[in-house]
Amino acid sequence: MGKKKKTKKEKKPFSPQEFGTYFKRYWQLYLLLFLPMVYFAIFKYVPMVYIQIAFKKYSLVQSVWEMPLAKNHGFEYFIKAFNNRDFWNALRNTVVLNLLDLVIGFPIPIIFAIMLNELRLQRFKKVVQTVAYMPHFLSWVIVSSIALQLFAPTNGLVNQLIQKLGGDTIPFLNEPTHWVFTYIFVGIWQSFGWNSIIYLAAIAGINNELYEAAEVDGAGRWDKIWHITLPGIRSTIVVLLIMNLGNILGSSFDRPFAFQNNTVMQYAEVLSTYVYTNGIKGLKFSFTTAIGLFQSVVGVIFLLISNKVAQKFGERGIW
Repeated sequence: MGKKKKTKKEKKPFSPQEFGTYFKRYWQLYLLLFLPMVYFAIFKYVPMVYIQIAFKKYSLVQSVWEMPLAKNHGFEYFIKAFNNRDFWNALRNTVVLNLLDLVIGFPIPIIFAIMLNELRLQRFKKVVQTVAYMPHFLSWVIVSSIALQLFAPTNGLVNQLIQKLGGDTIPFLNEPTHWVFTYIFVGIWQSFGWNSIIYLAAIAGINNELYEAAEVDGAGRWDKIWHITLPGIRSTIVVLLIMNLGNILGSSFDRPFAFQNNTVMQYAEVLSTYVYTNGIKGLKFSFTTAIGLFQSVVGVIFLLISNKVAQKFGERGIW
């Protein structure tokens, strides 16, 4: 006789009485959940109504529902964007800067978290953590001012030291290639300490018995890092990598805007500052809404693809 297949028990829905009992017991949790739901509904989902501005001719005196449809079946502003040389320049800069941030900056918090985890002097560890976290709480206006004092071409502290050592000054903020790497370096310095928190939390969740067993087997420090720590935080690394890939076309406004100057604008103009220049200052609301919608759609596509690839390699992904 063949073995009988086990069937999963179907969960019965709550009866009204059971639901009432359940809700009375956990109503505080639902109240806490209600507040962020209201926030997202008001500030995230309701404004999505205005996405349709991308397909309409904007008018200050008409509601979004009354505005006439743009030419080419509503795709007039998308066509204008794709035919605009400045848009493609901003798109290229956004992708290049974000990819450099990802390739150079993404591993740094992981390495830093592992190094902190290996420290045995707790007081020294706390001091290093505090010093590394502090730049995160500085605004980009302050950070760019510090960078200007350090890397200015003539009177910057770094160039003054180089000159005293007999070298030539380096145009950190005035030459495109040097500006890009200065921009990336300062961004990593500002964020790596804060970004390492989630990796430290993941490392703290690894069972200490694994390290003890490896030590008994004669494993050294590097062996434990490679065979226990890194596999233990792999799922966290994958999730954060997927989220970063989903934001490959997105960029904050304050960081590039604070570091821009006229000598490097060809490489410093990104989509967020391009939207500000044309949308806020140039009053081209439909045009820049179309660009913003394009960014969001491409970002979602990257997110879906990277999540699917992660699942193909055996990771859980985001969902």
